[in-house]
Amino acid sequence: MKPGIHPDYRPLVFRDAATGAAFLTRSTAAAALDPAHPTIEWTDGNTYPLITVDVTSDSHPFWTGTRRLVDTEGRVERFNRRYGREPSS
Repeated sequence: MKPGIHPDYRPLVFRDAATGAAFLTRSTAAAALDPAHPTIEWTDGNTYPLITVDVTSDSHPFWTGTRRLVDTEGRVERFNRRYGREPSS
C-alpha cells in the first residue's frame, strides 16, 4: 500500500435518532475534528464526538424484522398531498 493516501480513523459515537441507541466506532467523519461539534461521555469515561443519524441497524426494518415508519422530514404527508391520497389512521 502507498503511504499517506489512507484517511485517519478517529473514535466517535453514532446515535440513532429513532431509538436513541448509541455505539462507539472509528470513522473518518469530519465531526471528529470540529471542536464545536456535540460530544458525549462514553461508558469508558472518555469523551467522544457525537453524530446523530436517522437510521442504524438498531432501527432499520431489515435488521429489526419489524416495519417502522421513520419520517423526519414530512415526506409521507407531501406524497399524500401531491397524489391525493387520504392519510391513513
